[in-house]
Amino acid sequence: MAWCEANGVDYLLGLAKNDRLVAEIASELARAEVKSRRTGKPARYFKEFKWTTRRSWSRERRIVAKAEFTSGEANPRFVVTSLKRAECKPKYLYEKLYCARGEMENRIKECQLDLYADRTSTATLRANQLRLWFASMAYVLLCALRRIGLQHTKFANATCGTIRLKFLKIGALVRITVRRIKIAMASGCPVAQTWGEAAVRLAAAASARGSPA
Repeated sequence: MAWCEANGVDYLLGLAKNDRLVAEIASELARAEVKSRRTGKPARYFKEFKWTTRRSWSRERRIVAKAEFTSGEANPRFVVTSLKRAECKPKYLYEKLYCARGEMENRIKECQLDLYADRTSTATLRANQLRLWFASMAYVLLCALRRIGLQHTKFANATCGTIRLKFLKIGALVRITVRRIKIAMASGCPVAQTWGEAAVRLAAAASARGSPA
């Protein structure tokens, strides 16, 4: 942080909680608990304040705290930043900027864990690059299926692993004719209706773009 400040680089970093930090947002945590128990839903409030450590920091810095009560317990979180309030209000800074980092990490994990993009054990660089390219293309296709085909369904925010398991790793009878491809699923398939709705949405999107469905 000191280096960033000396070199004109802004930062937004997670900060480990401790008793002193939690004490700063005690009233906000109490409000969140009251609201959460009344509504039965998670509740959160935000607070910002100046803070410094007792030894390691050379100066006071801006802290943004999330005072949240969820699943029957307090869930306080803290970030430290060089950004001024005029540039980013506390709620926006935490939810739109800081949490975006976690969302990007989730997408990377999807590629690595669900699509095996970390399998670069081939002897040649070119072969490993080809593996990553295929994994990237598969990720793009699954994201399109999720974003377009599965919108407004319970799978709209599903991971690539869930989509692969529920929609791709299933048995079906495929008939190919001159004009169309017919996919016949078992009557007991739990996602057959959602699969059909997704196919209709994807076909409509392709038609709107002037591409063959």
